[in-house]
Amino acid sequence: MTGTVILRGIAASCLAMAASTQVAAATATATFAVTATVQAGCVITATPLAFGTYSGTQVDATSTMSVTCTNTTPYNIGLGAGAGSGATVAARKMTSGAVLLNYSLSRDAGRSLNWGNTVATDTLAGTGTGAAQTLTVYGRIAAGQFVTPGSYTDTIIATVTY
Repeated sequence: MTGTVILRGIAASCLAMAASTQVAAATATATFAVTATVQAGCVITATPLAFGTYSGTQVDATSTMSVTCTNTTPYNIGLGAGAGSGATVAARKMTSGAVLLNYSLSRDAGRSLNWGNTVATDTLAGTGTGAAQTLTVYGRIAAGQFVTPGSYTDTIIATVTY
């Protein structure tokens, strides 16, 4: 039994010595640079502008555009003249075959500010926030156009300049 006590004592001493003689791990550090260059950028989407039924009286409708530009990026949004024969940004034209139906697009709810595509003249300016910004396009078909019945269409190109 004395031998067992001695062995236990030796074992405990060995464990204590092993714990006290552990070597601490050495470390070294380094730093490195992490870089990126963010380029200014914008994306734009738009919903259709649907006037519905026109019967010779004024019809107003709206469409929305969503523009997302990098934070602090200045931008201008312009709207083209459309595809109608003889259309300009001041006198847009939907077509049904060869027949034309005049309409306008504006930057304001009062429909007094034409929306064209000349930067700083008839476009809408803004500054990107990094999040989507919603813009409204205000459309109007003026009263008094008694054209041939049918479906009239046009395609407008919205351009964001940044």
